[in-house]
Amino acid sequence: MTTAARRHSDRRISPVFIGIAAVMAVTGWAVWTEFAASPGLAVFLFVTSAWIVSLCLHEYAHARTALHGGDITIGAKGYLTLNPFKYTHALLSIVLPVIFVIMGGIGLPGGAVFIEHHRIRGRWKHTLISAAGPLTNALFAAVCTAPFWLDALDGIPTPFRFALAFLALLQVTATILNFLPVPGLDGYGVIEPWLSYKVRRQVEPFAPYGMLVLFLCLFFIPEVNAAFFDAVYGIMDALGVDRIDMECGRDLFEFWDGQHDLCASR
Repeated sequence: MTTAARRHSDRRISPVFIGIAAVMAVTGWAVWTEFAASPGLAVFLFVTSAWIVSLCLHEYAHARTALHGGDITIGAKGYLTLNPFKYTHALLSIVLPVIFVIMGGIGLPGGAVFIEHHRIRGRWKHTLISAAGPLTNALFAAVCTAPFWLDALDGIPTPFRFALAFLALLQVTATILNFLPVPGLDGYGVIEPWLSYKVRRQVEPFAPYGMLVLFLCLFFIPEVNAAFFDAVYGIMDALGVDRIDMECGRDLFEFWDGQHDLCASR
């Protein structure tokens, strides 16, 4: 195989990603047209597949930025194919984030791409590589909420509006979590190049536990949980998304619990 042919293969979009995107498109159509006999199941499949697509785009953004920054090994690792199973570990990168979504609406930061940082020169390049992923979630959230902040909700079916609101909520939570300057998350990667060597060496042993500590704080320290969701809902309010729409989106997503009367009447 020639080098050119190998490079083309390294960047060919994975059939796995195409299949997930197809599920997103078909179930999105089913929610929009209210074709599905069970709108809750259609919303569940639409939001879950869209969430996996966003995870893949998040990691692809890291990889593409790293490639342009100087790490030419990215393609050979399969990171440019958008295959979700290429991003670190299937359980940690895909299954656990989806489980957290199913459990009730926190956008757990997903997988990671292994970047050979010694190939990349310049602190700004390292910062941009780390920022590229959560910026993709922010862009995804902006697209989902566009009908809300553009005041263009007329003609959008109610179940689809609810689904967009809940999906946007997930993207905003993922953006905020990823941008927190916690070792092991992208936010720390943004500032790490600007820290002294001594500080980086002191923080390095804690990186594998950063996400675990963060979620323990979110779930078991009410003040941290309240501050986090105040920030999330503040952003959603600024984007024009009604909190009831988000809750009704979650309500439809959790179709196994049955729909509340408030949402059924909207």
